[in-house]
Amino acid sequence: MAHFAKIVDGKIENVIVVKNEDCAGGDFPASEPVGQGFIDSLGMDGLWLQTSYNKNFRGQFAGVGMSYDETKNVFHGPAPFPSWTLNSDGLFDPPTPMPEGDGWTWDEPNLQWTQAE
Repeated sequence: MAHFAKIVDGKIENVIVVKNEDCAGGDFPASEPVGQGFIDSLGMDGLWLQTSYNKNFRGQFAGVGMSYDETKNVFHGPAPFPSWTLNSDGLFDPPTPMPEGDGWTWDEPNLQWTQAE
């Protein structure tokens, strides 16, 4: 089965399942234009992009309410903090890596990690 996400203004509006035979039985990326044609033949207009349940391409598996970054070509959820940046896996990275050990939390006003005492 292939999964396709409808993108409206950079947001995921819907995710559907398309049978492999309706995507020419192929693998991504060859399956995407065939699947898009099938979706279009059903009268479901708009931009539909294939998403990977196993996260093999386009970062995260698309879900309703998530976003699509066209530049990075990834689906992603919201940033946990404004200072964090989106990476090519559809995840957000802090400005500095988290130190080793347990109990660290991100202090956004000071842009640093703090450890609970």
